[in-house]
Amino acid sequence: MAEAPERRGYDSQRRQAQAHQTRVEIVGAARQLFVSRGWAATTMREVAREAGVSVPTVYAAYGNKTGLVRALVDAADLSADMPQLLAELEASSAPERQLAAMAAYDRRLFEHAGDLVRLIREAGRTDAELATVYDQTRRDADQFRSEVFSTWPADTLRPGLSLSAALDVYAALCNVDVYTTLTVERHWTPARVESWWAETLVGLLHQ
Repeated sequence: MAEAPERRGYDSQRRQAQAHQTRVEIVGAARQLFVSRGWAATTMREVAREAGVSVPTVYAAYGNKTGLVRALVDAADLSADMPQLLAELEASSAPERQLAAMAAYDRRLFEHAGDLVRLIREAGRTDAELATVYDQTRRDADQFRSEVFSTWPADTLRPGLSLSAALDVYAALCNVDVYTTLTVERHWTPARVESWWAETLVGLLHQ
């Protein structure tokens, strides 16, 4: 009689899938609690209870609350679809098209994770570790935009506008506060914000 097929591989994959699902549930619980209750008021025990796992499981997966926030930052990038942005940047070297792609990415980021961006920024005012996380994400964003702008022909930016100043203009326009003001207080749709950002960036940066 033929022997039963080896199932160890399947068992290993099943355990990996279960572990991944557990991590997803922990991150989801953490985000919900951080946003609704605040960073300081949320404990790891409460995250574990909300996720339906043990406290040691949460610590084993993420180390501490800062580790959870770093995982949420990574998840925010996924929700905004960085691969789509990269594909659009590679598809056209025209500054207008690239600025439109970057505005679309920021729209997706703030649409799906604006509450998280605000949480990290505000909590960072009193927590040094979170301040570091927020500052690093901001520096990473500036570095990415700098790399994009640096690929443009030398005469692309408006006369007298340095690369550093161009980054400042972008950051002043495409940020979570502007997005929130327009969508919440002024009742703009996210698509309208994206379109306005793209048009305004071209007018402010491109000669």
